[in-house]
Amino acid sequence: MEHTYQYSWIIPFITLPIPMVIVGGFLLFPTATKKFRRMLSFLSVFLLSIVMLFAINLLLQQINRHSIYQSVWSWTINNDFSLEFGFLIDPLTSIMLILITTVGMMVLIYSDNYMSHDKGYLRFFAYMSFFNSSMVGLVSSSNLIQIYFFWELVGMCSYLLIGFWFTRPVVGNACQKAFITNRVGDFGFLLGILGLYWITGSLEFRDLFEIVKNLIHNNKVDLLFVTLCSLLLFSGAVAKSAQFPLHIWLPDAMEGPTPISALIHAATMVAAGVFLVARLLPLFRVIPYIMNFIALIGLVTVLLGATLALAQKDIKKGLAYSTMSQLGYMILALGMGSARSSLFHLITHAYSKALLFLGSGSIIHSMEAIVGYSPHKSQNMGLMGGLTKHVPITKISFLLGTLSLSGIPPFACFWSKDEILSDSWLYSPIFAIIACYTAGLTAFYMFRIYLLTFEGHLNIHFQNYSGKKSSSFYSISLWGKGGSRLIKKTNSFLTFLKINTNKRASFFLKKTYRADLNVRKSSSTFHISYLNNIFFPYPQEANNTMLVPMLVLASFTLFIGFIGSPFNQEEEGLDILSKLLIPSLYFLDQNSKESTDCYQFLTNATFSVSIAFFGIFIASFLYKPVYSSLQNLDFLNLTVKKGFQKILRDKIIYLIYAWSYNRGYIDALYTKSLTSGLRRLAEFTHFFDKQVIDRIINGLGFSSFFLGEGIKYLGGGRISSYLLFYLFSIFIFLFLVVPFYFNF
Repeated sequence: MEHTYQYSWIIPFITLPIPMVIVGGFLLFPTATKKFRRMLSFLSVFLLSIVMLFAINLLLQQINRHSIYQSVWSWTINNDFSLEFGFLIDPLTSIMLILITTVGMMVLIYSDNYMSHDKGYLRFFAYMSFFNSSMVGLVSSSNLIQIYFFWELVGMCSYLLIGFWFTRPVVGNACQKAFITNRVGDFGFLLGILGLYWITGSLEFRDLFEIVKNLIHNNKVDLLFVTLCSLLLFSGAVAKSAQFPLHIWLPDAMEGPTPISALIHAATMVAAGVFLVARLLPLFRVIPYIMNFIALIGLVTVLLGATLALAQKDIKKGLAYSTMSQLGYMILALGMGSARSSLFHLITHAYSKALLFLGSGSIIHSMEAIVGYSPHKSQNMGLMGGLTKHVPITKISFLLGTLSLSGIPPFACFWSKDEILSDSWLYSPIFAIIACYTAGLTAFYMFRIYLLTFEGHLNIHFQNYSGKKSSSFYSISLWGKGGSRLIKKTNSFLTFLKINTNKRASFFLKKTYRADLNVRKSSSTFHISYLNNIFFPYPQEANNTMLVPMLVLASFTLFIGFIGSPFNQEEEGLDILSKLLIPSLYFLDQNSKESTDCYQFLTNATFSVSIAFFGIFIASFLYKPVYSSLQNLDFLNLTVKKGFQKILRDKIIYLIYAWSYNRGYIDALYTKSLTSGLRRLAEFTHFFDKQVIDRIINGLGFSSFFLGEGIKYLGGGRISSYLLFYLFSIFIFLFLVVPFYFNF
């Protein structure tokens, strides 16, 4: 076993050659590198699969032998200071490695098709491979400074991938917003690291926990300062995991490609904050009030994320706020001391939400076949509906993810969310009521997304499938070359058109279109799907390269929850997850139950499932397929009496919709208080610099110039003039200055 562990340091470097080869190839051999782009993408998937096999091997050893392995070596030594690097393999590391590699590999395979037509294809895979290396290095780090190093690399990759389509101004604003918001938390994280090092003289986790515990127990340290340092450490997790009040960057991060949203902003990077809190949980436990504060932040985020997801039109932003809310559940569980529940939900949510994001990417891909690449149209649920018969496989996989996130058994998130809700009743009834209410909201907004997307009829206003009206519009192929064609819709609603496309071979795709320089720059274009040379203005199912990863993640969504199921207990009363977490005494909740009473479990499950079904019922009532169009009301169409409908719509619904659609007015508050304030300060500083500082400096320059010009006329070169000026100066001194001096 130790022979295997000794080579664990290689894991972060396995996928690193891909970005190095791509960058070097573009600098030295750009043409050849572009020709071998499919080979490089295949190699990136292959190398990540090696990391996955390595991670599975480590996980099996953790389950069977219950051991923790750590290796550290000194990097810099100077007197009493020693900076050490190393790796730590424990259950928490093993869980994160499995998540990163399995979800990452599915997303890379999916991306081969999704990004195959983009001119930045190789750049995308370089960023993704570098992110995977950085994320693996982060979760296997053995000390705080090493975590911070990889923490910043992960943030840099997120910035680059959010701004992948940087030619669009809204994308540039989104990546800058994510960068600045995360820097706020990361700066606090760095200050916390420095403060704890000043107190303890160590950055290694084991030493750090023991020293702080002894110092607090013996009253040898200022408790207020230790609390401040701990809060600063937690601020890093708040920013990275999009917790209130640093959550504002996550919805805007959806401007990046959809595979990025599935991997980085749903399953792995945003979970890094949860990972950090779990890793530092022994430190937070010994400091008063920190755990309560963590639980409170998690609870506020749970409720806020759910309410903000209620009225989103953009399917990806709706899922982003859902991610924010579910991450709040994990932080809430950690604050309550239920580390097992938090990590369990981290696992189940990662697979379910990755499935939902990949499903949304397939939906967007199919909508682009009609409206072209326009985020305001292809991602707008108000223009969707009736996609079931066009994308049946995507519909089934998306439904599985929706049921899981809603907490319906036997899907994955049911087991973990039910466990968190049960623990919340033991912690605080108020917290439990809010958490259960949010569970109902989760079921409501998730089925709202599902019903608006797949049920009813397609709501694109310019399309008329009945054939009663004829219309025309210009079409430009999203994947083909530039140039528009006039397409006329006749009463038969069939359009006969031939599109000549260039195709090339792929490792994952049998056929694909040649990349176009204008891809994803057009705002209002149309692409016509085809079948046997007859062209229909209909959505179409994604390629198998996109469907297979979705089906694999769907299988995880179906079965992964059973690893923590109380019905999966062995003779010693432990399920697989609890058995895995036994050796990790540094973050496992000490008061966790080793076994679960089946009667109590069924009682809690019945209550939580009832809440979920109530949310689904309300969503089905308000968004019946036949009334799924958003043409009349921007939020919903009701099927109740007019009087009650008017009150409900004008009073209650409007307030809820305004709060949700305007993001709780938090972004506007930040804009007015921070952005506008800083801008006014910058304008005042600019004015002061130009009008005061510059004028003083310029005035001194002009004064010296005029003084020099005046003095030069005194030097005429005549001795008689010099003697006259000298005598005149002596006369002034004797008759004016000297008497004045003696009088005083």
